[in-house]
Amino acid sequence: MAVEHEPVSDAELEKLESVLLNKADNVSLHRRFRALFTLRNMDDDRAVQAISKGFKDESALLKHELAYCLGQMKRTSALPMLEDVLRDDREDPMVRHEAAEALGAISDPSSMPILSQYTTDPNRAVRETCEIALAKIEFDNSSEGKAFRAQEHSEFTSIDPAPPSEQREEVAALRARLLDTSLPLFRRYRAVFALRDIGTPAALDALADGFGDSSDLFKHEIAFVFGQLSDLHTVPALLRVLQNDGEADMVRHEAAEALGGIATDDVLPHLREWNKRPDAPRVVRESCEIALDMWEYERSGQLEYADGGGMEKGSVAVA
Repeated sequence: MAVEHEPVSDAELEKLESVLLNKADNVSLHRRFRALFTLRNMDDDRAVQAISKGFKDESALLKHELAYCLGQMKRTSALPMLEDVLRDDREDPMVRHEAAEALGAISDPSSMPILSQYTTDPNRAVRETCEIALAKIEFDNSSEGKAFRAQEHSEFTSIDPAPPSEQREEVAALRARLLDTSLPLFRRYRAVFALRDIGTPAALDALADGFGDSSDLFKHEIAFVFGQLSDLHTVPALLRVLQNDGEADMVRHEAAEALGGIATDDVLPHLREWNKRPDAPRVVRESCEIALDMWEYERSGQLEYADGGGMEKGSVAVA
Protein backbone atom coordinates (compact mmCIF):
# COMPACT_ATOMS: atom_id res chain seq x y z
CA MET A 1 0.00 0.00 0.00
CA ALA A 2 1.34 3.42 -0.91
CA VAL A 3 2.27 5.75 1.92
CA GLU A 4 0.47 9.09 1.94
CA HIS A 5 2.60 12.15 2.69
CA GLU A 6 1.75 15.57 3.98
CA PRO A 7 2.55 18.38 1.50
CA VAL A 8 6.07 19.73 1.91
CA SER A 9 6.37 23.47 2.36
CA ASP A 10 8.81 25.58 0.38
CA ALA A 11 10.86 26.09 3.54
CA GLU A 12 11.08 22.34 4.16
CA LEU A 13 11.97 21.80 0.54
CA GLU A 14 14.78 24.33 0.83
CA LYS A 15 16.17 22.50 3.86
CA LEU A 16 16.08 19.16 2.05
CA GLU A 17 17.75 20.67 -0.99
CA SER A 18 20.45 22.15 1.23
CA VAL A 19 21.18 18.73 2.73
CA LEU A 20 21.13 16.98 -0.65
CA LEU A 21 23.52 19.51 -2.19
CA ASN A 22 25.72 19.61 0.91
CA LYS A 23 25.58 23.38 1.00
CA ALA A 24 27.06 23.41 4.52
CA ASP A 25 29.98 21.28 3.24
CA ASN A 26 29.74 18.98 6.26
CA VAL A 27 26.85 16.64 5.42
CA SER A 28 27.54 12.91 5.30
CA LEU A 29 26.74 11.02 2.13
CA HIS A 30 24.17 8.81 3.81
CA ARG A 31 22.27 11.86 5.10
CA ARG A 32 22.25 13.25 1.59
CA PHE A 33 20.78 9.97 0.35
CA ARG A 34 18.03 10.13 2.95
CA ALA A 35 17.19 13.68 1.87
CA LEU A 36 17.10 12.47 -1.72
CA PHE A 37 14.56 9.77 -0.92
CA THR A 38 12.40 12.30 0.90
CA LEU A 39 12.45 14.53 -2.17
CA ARG A 40 11.61 11.57 -4.38
CA ASN A 41 8.61 10.76 -2.24
CA MET A 42 7.32 14.34 -2.66
CA ASP A 43 6.63 13.47 -6.29
CA ASP A 44 6.22 17.00 -7.63
CA ASP A 45 8.08 19.25 -10.02
CA ARG A 46 9.69 21.24 -7.20
CA ALA A 47 11.40 18.06 -6.07
CA VAL A 48 12.50 17.29 -9.64
CA GLN A 49 14.17 20.70 -9.83
CA ALA A 50 15.91 20.24 -6.47
CA ILE A 51 17.17 16.77 -7.35
CA SER A 52 18.40 17.92 -10.77
CA LYS A 53 20.74 20.46 -9.14
CA GLY A 54 22.75 17.58 -7.67
CA PHE A 55 24.26 16.53 -11.00
CA LYS A 56 27.09 19.01 -10.43
CA ASP A 57 28.38 16.85 -7.56
CA GLU A 58 31.65 14.92 -7.75
CA SER A 59 30.20 11.63 -6.48
CA ALA A 60 29.21 9.32 -9.31
CA LEU A 61 27.30 7.21 -6.79
CA LEU A 62 25.15 10.13 -5.71
CA LYS A 63 24.53 11.29 -9.28
CA HIS A 64 23.52 7.83 -10.41
CA GLU A 65 21.04 7.72 -7.52
CA LEU A 66 19.67 11.11 -8.54
CA ALA A 67 18.96 9.73 -12.00
CA TYR A 68 17.36 6.60 -10.55
CA CYS A 69 15.03 8.64 -8.35
CA LEU A 70 14.02 10.92 -11.22
CA GLY A 71 13.05 7.85 -13.21
CA GLN A 72 11.05 6.40 -10.35
CA MET A 73 9.16 9.68 -9.98
CA LYS A 74 8.02 9.24 -13.58
CA ARG A 75 7.60 12.96 -14.22
CA THR A 76 8.21 14.28 -17.72
CA SER A 77 9.69 17.48 -16.27
CA ALA A 78 12.83 15.40 -15.57
CA LEU A 79 13.36 14.44 -19.21
CA PRO A 80 15.54 17.41 -20.28
CA MET A 81 17.99 16.92 -17.41
CA LEU A 82 18.19 13.16 -17.94
CA GLU A 83 18.82 13.65 -21.65
CA ASP A 84 21.61 16.13 -20.88
CA VAL A 85 23.25 13.62 -18.55
CA LEU A 86 23.06 10.88 -21.18
CA ARG A 87 24.60 13.18 -23.80
CA ASP A 88 27.57 14.13 -21.59
CA ASP A 89 30.36 11.76 -22.60
CA ARG A 90 32.56 13.24 -19.84
CA GLU A 91 30.16 11.90 -17.23
CA ASP A 92 30.78 8.59 -15.47
CA PRO A 93 29.20 5.77 -17.52
CA MET A 94 27.36 4.53 -14.43
CA VAL A 95 25.57 7.88 -14.22
CA ARG A 96 24.83 7.98 -17.95
CA HIS A 97 23.49 4.44 -17.82
CA GLU A 98 21.16 5.36 -14.96
CA ALA A 99 19.94 8.41 -16.88
CA ALA A 100 19.07 6.20 -19.85
CA GLU A 101 17.31 3.72 -17.59
CA ALA A 102 15.35 6.59 -16.02
CA LEU A 103 14.20 7.68 -19.47
CA GLY A 104 12.88 4.16 -19.93
CA ALA A 105 11.16 4.29 -16.55
CA ILE A 106 9.37 7.52 -17.46
CA SER A 107 8.55 5.82 -20.76
CA ASP A 108 7.66 8.85 -22.85
CA PRO A 109 7.92 8.16 -26.61
CA SER A 110 9.68 11.52 -27.04
CA SER A 111 12.79 9.93 -25.49
CA MET A 112 13.12 7.32 -28.21
CA PRO A 113 15.27 9.38 -30.63
CA ILE A 114 17.99 10.11 -28.07
CA LEU A 115 17.96 6.55 -26.78
CA SER A 116 18.30 5.28 -30.35
CA GLN A 117 21.23 7.63 -30.87
CA TYR A 118 23.16 6.14 -27.96
CA THR A 119 22.60 2.48 -28.76
CA THR A 120 26.00 2.76 -30.47
CA ASP A 121 27.75 4.44 -27.53
CA PRO A 122 31.34 3.27 -26.96
CA ASN A 123 30.47 2.20 -23.42
CA ARG A 124 28.74 -1.17 -23.34
CA ALA A 125 26.63 -0.48 -20.24
CA VAL A 126 25.32 2.76 -21.73
CA ARG A 127 24.40 1.29 -25.09
CA GLU A 128 22.82 -1.82 -23.53
CA THR A 129 20.75 0.36 -21.21
CA CYS A 130 19.54 2.41 -24.16
CA GLU A 131 18.51 -0.77 -25.98
CA ILE A 132 16.52 -1.96 -22.96
CA ALA A 133 14.95 1.45 -22.38
CA LEU A 134 13.81 1.59 -26.00
CA ALA A 135 12.27 -1.86 -25.75
CA LYS A 136 10.51 -0.88 -22.53
CA ILE A 137 9.00 2.27 -24.05
CA GLU A 138 7.83 0.27 -27.05
CA PHE A 139 6.32 -2.36 -24.77
CA ASP A 140 4.66 0.16 -22.44
CA ASN A 141 3.00 1.94 -25.33
CA SER A 142 1.82 -1.25 -27.05
CA SER A 143 -1.58 -2.86 -26.53
CA GLU A 144 0.16 -5.71 -24.70
CA GLY A 145 1.92 -3.29 -22.39
CA LYS A 146 -1.23 -1.32 -21.62
CA ALA A 147 -3.07 -4.53 -20.79
CA PHE A 148 -0.15 -5.66 -18.66
CA ARG A 149 -0.12 -2.45 -16.61
CA ALA A 150 -3.87 -2.71 -16.01
CA GLN A 151 -3.25 -5.80 -13.87
CA GLU A 152 -1.43 -6.20 -10.56
CA HIS A 153 1.67 -8.33 -11.15
CA SER A 154 4.14 -7.83 -8.34
CA GLU A 155 4.36 -6.90 -4.68
CA PHE A 156 7.26 -4.60 -5.54
CA THR A 157 6.47 -0.96 -6.24
CA SER A 158 9.58 -0.08 -8.23
CA ILE A 159 9.40 0.82 -11.90
CA ASP A 160 11.60 -1.90 -13.35
CA PRO A 161 13.59 -1.77 -16.61
CA ALA A 162 11.44 -4.61 -17.96
CA PRO A 163 8.22 -6.32 -16.88
CA PRO A 164 8.38 -9.89 -15.58
CA SER A 165 7.54 -12.61 -18.07
CA GLU A 166 3.79 -13.16 -18.09
CA GLN A 167 3.84 -16.88 -18.79
CA ARG A 168 3.59 -19.23 -15.84
CA GLU A 169 6.95 -20.88 -16.40
CA GLU A 170 9.07 -23.19 -14.33
CA VAL A 171 12.31 -21.92 -12.81
CA ALA A 172 14.36 -24.09 -15.17
CA ALA A 173 12.82 -22.49 -18.26
CA LEU A 174 13.30 -18.99 -16.87
CA ARG A 175 16.90 -19.79 -15.95
CA ALA A 176 17.56 -20.98 -19.50
CA ARG A 177 16.24 -17.69 -20.88
CA LEU A 178 18.17 -15.70 -18.27
CA LEU A 179 21.44 -17.26 -19.40
CA ASP A 180 20.77 -17.28 -23.15
CA THR A 181 23.09 -14.59 -24.48
CA SER A 182 21.64 -14.96 -27.99
CA LEU A 183 18.44 -13.28 -26.79
CA PRO A 184 17.87 -9.53 -26.53
CA LEU A 185 18.63 -8.24 -23.04
CA PHE A 186 15.05 -7.05 -22.63
CA ARG A 187 13.80 -10.63 -22.84
CA ARG A 188 16.47 -11.81 -20.43
CA TYR A 189 15.54 -9.01 -18.03
CA ARG A 190 11.94 -10.21 -18.14
CA ALA A 191 13.19 -13.58 -16.90
CA VAL A 192 15.14 -11.82 -14.13
CA PHE A 193 12.03 -10.12 -12.79
CA ALA A 194 9.91 -13.25 -13.16
CA LEU A 195 12.43 -15.15 -11.04
CA ARG A 196 12.46 -12.30 -8.54
CA ASP A 197 8.69 -12.57 -8.17
CA ILE A 198 8.90 -16.34 -7.67
CA GLY A 199 11.53 -15.79 -4.98
CA THR A 200 12.18 -19.42 -4.01
CA PRO A 201 15.71 -20.66 -3.23
CA ALA A 202 15.80 -22.33 -6.64
CA ALA A 203 14.81 -19.05 -8.31
CA LEU A 204 17.49 -17.19 -6.35
CA ASP A 205 20.12 -19.75 -7.34
CA ALA A 206 19.10 -19.31 -10.98
CA LEU A 207 19.53 -15.56 -10.65
CA ALA A 208 22.93 -15.98 -8.99
CA ASP A 209 24.06 -18.00 -12.01
CA GLY A 210 23.69 -14.76 -13.96
CA PHE A 211 26.73 -13.34 -12.16
CA GLY A 212 28.80 -15.34 -14.64
CA ASP A 213 27.58 -13.16 -17.52
CA SER A 214 29.92 -10.86 -19.45
CA SER A 215 27.52 -7.88 -19.20
CA ASP A 216 28.17 -5.64 -16.20
CA LEU A 217 24.73 -4.14 -16.71
CA PHE A 218 23.06 -7.53 -16.47
CA LYS A 219 24.99 -8.49 -13.34
CA HIS A 220 24.25 -5.18 -11.63
CA GLU A 221 20.53 -5.73 -12.20
CA ILE A 222 20.69 -9.14 -10.54
CA ALA A 223 22.41 -7.59 -7.52
CA PHE A 224 19.73 -4.90 -7.38
CA VAL A 225 17.00 -7.55 -7.45
CA PHE A 226 18.72 -9.35 -4.58
CA GLY A 227 18.59 -6.07 -2.68
CA GLN A 228 14.85 -5.84 -3.26
CA LEU A 229 14.33 -9.38 -2.02
CA SER A 230 16.58 -9.04 1.06
CA ASP A 231 16.80 -12.81 1.35
CA LEU A 232 19.51 -14.43 3.47
CA HIS A 233 19.96 -17.05 0.77
CA THR A 234 21.64 -14.48 -1.48
CA VAL A 235 24.31 -13.33 0.98
CA PRO A 236 27.12 -15.71 -0.14
CA ALA A 237 26.71 -14.75 -3.81
CA LEU A 238 26.62 -11.03 -2.98
CA LEU A 239 29.70 -11.26 -0.78
CA ARG A 240 31.62 -12.96 -3.59
CA VAL A 241 30.73 -10.08 -5.88
CA LEU A 242 31.68 -7.38 -3.37
CA GLN A 243 35.01 -9.03 -2.59
CA ASN A 244 35.97 -9.57 -6.23
CA ASP A 245 38.50 -6.91 -7.25
CA GLY A 246 38.07 -7.96 -10.86
CA GLU A 247 34.36 -7.21 -10.88
CA ALA A 248 33.05 -3.94 -12.30
CA ASP A 249 32.43 -1.11 -9.84
CA MET A 250 28.76 -0.84 -10.83
CA VAL A 251 28.20 -4.50 -9.94
CA ARG A 252 30.12 -4.37 -6.67
CA HIS A 253 28.33 -1.19 -5.63
CA GLU A 254 24.95 -2.85 -6.13
CA ALA A 255 26.06 -5.92 -4.19
CA ALA A 256 27.21 -3.77 -1.27
CA GLU A 257 23.90 -1.96 -1.01
CA ALA A 258 21.97 -5.21 -1.30
CA LEU A 259 23.96 -6.57 1.64
CA GLY A 260 23.15 -3.45 3.65
CA GLY A 261 19.45 -4.06 3.09
CA ILE A 262 19.70 -7.70 4.15
CA ALA A 263 21.41 -6.50 7.36
CA THR A 264 22.66 -9.73 8.92
CA ASP A 265 25.44 -9.77 11.51
CA ASP A 266 27.82 -11.56 9.16
CA VAL A 267 27.70 -8.88 6.45
CA LEU A 268 28.62 -6.03 8.80
CA PRO A 269 32.40 -6.64 9.01
CA HIS A 270 32.65 -6.90 5.22
CA LEU A 271 30.82 -3.61 4.70
CA ARG A 272 33.02 -1.92 7.29
CA GLU A 273 36.15 -3.32 5.68
CA TRP A 274 35.34 -2.14 2.15
CA ASN A 275 34.12 1.22 3.40
CA LYS A 276 37.57 1.88 4.88
CA ARG A 277 39.88 0.16 2.41
CA PRO A 278 42.03 2.81 0.72
CA ASP A 279 42.59 0.61 -2.32
CA ALA A 280 38.86 0.16 -2.97
CA PRO A 281 37.28 2.22 -5.78
CA ARG A 282 35.45 5.32 -4.55
CA VAL A 283 32.05 4.07 -5.66
CA VAL A 284 32.56 0.84 -3.70
CA ARG A 285 33.65 2.69 -0.56
CA GLU A 286 30.73 5.08 -0.80
CA SER A 287 28.27 2.27 -1.50
CA CYS A 288 29.44 0.55 1.67
CA GLU A 289 28.83 3.79 3.59
CA ILE A 290 25.27 3.83 2.31
CA ALA A 291 24.95 0.10 2.99
CA LEU A 292 26.07 0.58 6.60
CA ASP A 293 23.40 3.25 7.04
CA MET A 294 20.82 0.91 5.51
CA TRP A 295 22.03 -1.85 7.85
CA GLU A 296 21.40 0.41 10.84
CA TYR A 297 18.00 1.43 9.48
CA GLU A 298 16.92 -2.19 9.02
CA ARG A 299 17.98 -3.00 12.59
CA SER A 300 16.41 0.12 14.09
CA GLY A 301 12.77 -0.72 13.48
CA GLN A 302 12.22 2.65 11.82
CA LEU A 303 9.40 2.79 9.31
CA GLU A 304 11.16 5.18 6.94
CA TYR A 305 14.51 5.33 5.19
CA ALA A 306 14.19 9.03 4.49
CA ASP A 307 14.12 12.41 6.25
CA GLY A 308 10.37 12.51 6.71
CA GLY A 309 9.31 10.43 3.70
CA GLY A 310 7.80 6.97 3.77
CA MET A 311 9.25 4.04 1.88
CA GLU A 312 7.24 1.29 0.24
CA LYS A 313 8.31 -2.30 -0.29
CA GLY A 314 10.46 -2.47 -3.36
CA SER A 315 11.55 1.14 -3.03
CA VAL A 316 13.77 0.73 0.03
CA ALA A 317 16.46 -0.83 -2.14
CA VAL A 318 18.90 1.81 -3.26
CA ALA A 319 19.83 1.62 -6.94
